[in-house]
Amino acid sequence: MLTRTFKTDKLIVNIYDSRTEMGKGAAEEAAAYLRHLLAKKEEAYIVFAAAPSQNEFLAELAAAPDIAWQRIHALHMDEYIGLPADAPQGFGNFLKRSIFDKVPFASVHYIGTEKTAEQACAEYDKLLRAHPIDIVFMGIGENGHIAFNDPHVADFNDPEPIKKVELDLTCRKQQVNDGCFAALDEVPRCALTLTIPTLLSADRIFCIVPASTKANAVKATVYGDISTQCPASILRHHDYATLYVDTDSGKYLINQ
Repeated sequence: MLTRTFKTDKLIVNIYDSRTEMGKGAAEEAAAYLRHLLAKKEEAYIVFAAAPSQNEFLAELAAAPDIAWQRIHALHMDEYIGLPADAPQGFGNFLKRSIFDKVPFASVHYIGTEKTAEQACAEYDKLLRAHPIDIVFMGIGENGHIAFNDPHVADFNDPEPIKKVELDLTCRKQQVNDGCFAALDEVPRCALTLTIPTLLSADRIFCIVPASTKANAVKATVYGDISTQCPASILRHHDYATLYVDTDSGKYLINQ
């Protein structure tokens, strides 16, 4: 159940009483927006986040009725460098299991792990420039990152649509905390990520962030300075962004 909704700057914040209800609520709003969008446009381009935080949302969205998936083109926002193409931790593979193979997309565009970083960036750059993004489904990292724009590489005016980055320690530890890797030394040190201006170029952003491990990042996003020290804080400047949290991730917001 939705327990509270409020606005900070331009960002709408919805707090739910459980992680399950958060995923359901975000998916219902996303599905409704997709139906509305596809009633006006012939096709849509959507960027998906890949992380355990998105599990409930993606499951509900994949099961939503009356969505013309065959008119939707799917992209994802980041990918590790150096993992085998079939590694289960790969973000493309995560999304393939979670939604890309579950509904009949018009197309799915993977950030190719079998290519060099330069080749993969060039191909995604061309795609992004040719097809403006309609929707981004994202999360927030423990360090406040969006996609893999960790604080030390985040740039609100980044000139590139996609770039290679080195992941910070907090980000890499999160991958272990989330159960994606057994040990820190297994987590790749570098990745490709869509940049912050690319993410913010979307007409609509749905940001889904459960769990107490994200509570400090959520607080900084909602109440802190708008700064690359918490890259997600820039969402407060987007015209149509909504943050969905549960009582764990939103525990520092409830009594504010």
